[in-house]
Amino acid sequence: MVRLCSWGSRSSDWWENGPLPRAVAGAGDSGAGGRRRGGGRDWPAAEGAASRREALRTAMAAPRDRVAHLLRQLQRAACQCPSHSHTYSQAPGLSPSGKTTDYAFEMAVSNIRYGAGVTKEVGMDLQNMGAKNVCLMTDKNLSQLPPVQTVMDSFVKNGINFKVYDNVRVEPTDRSFMEAIEFARRGAFDAYVAMGGGSTIDTCKAANLYASSPDSDFLDYVNAPIGKGKPVTVPLKPLIAVPTTSGTGSETTGVAIFDYERLKVKTGIASRAIKPTLGLIDPLHTLYMPERVIANSGFDVLCHALESYTALPYHMRSPCPGNPITRPAYQGGNPISDIWAVHALRIVAKYLKRAVRNPDDLEARSNMHLASAFAGIGFGNAGVHLCHGMSYPISGLVKTYKAKDYNVDHPLVPHGLSVVLTSPAVFTFTAQMSPEHHLEMAEILGADTRTARIPDAGPVLADTLRKFLFDLDVDDGLAAIGYSKADIPALVKGTLPQERVTKLAPRPQSEEDLSALFEASMKL
Repeated sequence: MVRLCSWGSRSSDWWENGPLPRAVAGAGDSGAGGRRRGGGRDWPAAEGAASRREALRTAMAAPRDRVAHLLRQLQRAACQCPSHSHTYSQAPGLSPSGKTTDYAFEMAVSNIRYGAGVTKEVGMDLQNMGAKNVCLMTDKNLSQLPPVQTVMDSFVKNGINFKVYDNVRVEPTDRSFMEAIEFARRGAFDAYVAMGGGSTIDTCKAANLYASSPDSDFLDYVNAPIGKGKPVTVPLKPLIAVPTTSGTGSETTGVAIFDYERLKVKTGIASRAIKPTLGLIDPLHTLYMPERVIANSGFDVLCHALESYTALPYHMRSPCPGNPITRPAYQGGNPISDIWAVHALRIVAKYLKRAVRNPDDLEARSNMHLASAFAGIGFGNAGVHLCHGMSYPISGLVKTYKAKDYNVDHPLVPHGLSVVLTSPAVFTFTAQMSPEHHLEMAEILGADTRTARIPDAGPVLADTLRKFLFDLDVDDGLAAIGYSKADIPALVKGTLPQERVTKLAPRPQSEEDLSALFEASMKL
């Protein structure tokens, strides 16, 4: 008996391209049994397996020699999944080298609770968890503002014992991570609350991880090739994230980013195990963010959506994990992450300019707070690629630039700004791999694409991004934040270790390509 399995790929599938016999081809390759749209992308329909079974029954009614012939062909063509295929190079299968591309993706996201004033519930949540000794992490600026007081009031009201760590560094480093880790180890906490932007939430994730794994070296869990990239197998304590900015989506993801000072580049820790237990998304906190913080945070949301929607499809990412625990958090684009990315981009297009221009526009700021979480769900599973990979040395090699509205005592290129400055060049470069997706994103951001040609997808999206960014008073390229062409070799060198994300770009890139992208980004 021939056993059929239903399996398809993200951008191409065997049903459309495989060597089906003529008697079977067409049984399910159009209409209801063909392909249908999902998240703006073509995906194989679920009805394929049923159509193929019907085709097999039809074949059985033919003369015996014809049946034997059809069965042999159908067995070869019926499935190109990793279990059955060893020949199809694009779809998951065994390559000549013995390595495989992946054939599955996994969605992981924190529990999320949204609502104006929901922060007041945090004490009850901890009480429900049975927490007795809680660490509250924040930064020195936020510790003086009402949102932190709201959290502490909820602790007191619900009888929660806690200690405050307010030494989080905006754009954390390995040193600032280790200081927080030491505080967590000494405190022997049974739960954590992170209140702030991505810097605070990421710092708290790291503190929870290493306090729960006290014998681990710091580089054990840091992404390769800078660290060892070991899978996290130790149980962690509950972590509740209360984001006060609308950018990183860190309350939804298992990623913690920091500057590795010795190499002057950003890297991070990526594991589903470190994602927060609960994210409390309270839009009232966004009213305390100044204009440029809103803008730069929004740029991060913008690029999270754009990059995850154009990331390499999950079934083309290699190698295939030998154990599910080694499947990376950033797996490549997939039909579920696409939905979140597109929806987040629509919100950014509608509300970001309003949120920046009017600090009292609660509707706009509330929607951007949601967009941050939506994009986080998308990129937290699909991943990001070149804009983020190139941003890490842009942040890490900063010279004297200090962003407006950021109260810090050190040079700082805000993460969202470092990401977005390369976006026009990056999407011009990647557009040839999925032009229809690039045109779709340009249309969402306001472009008239009705007469656009496929080869124009990159320039159309790049021009649309430039207009969108200039409307928000973005700095005019890398030159405006202190870089020159002489810095390009160092920027390229700092990008090369970021393979965790750069390998998810839909188009492979050489060092020469990266140099050209940095040069093209000197001015927008």
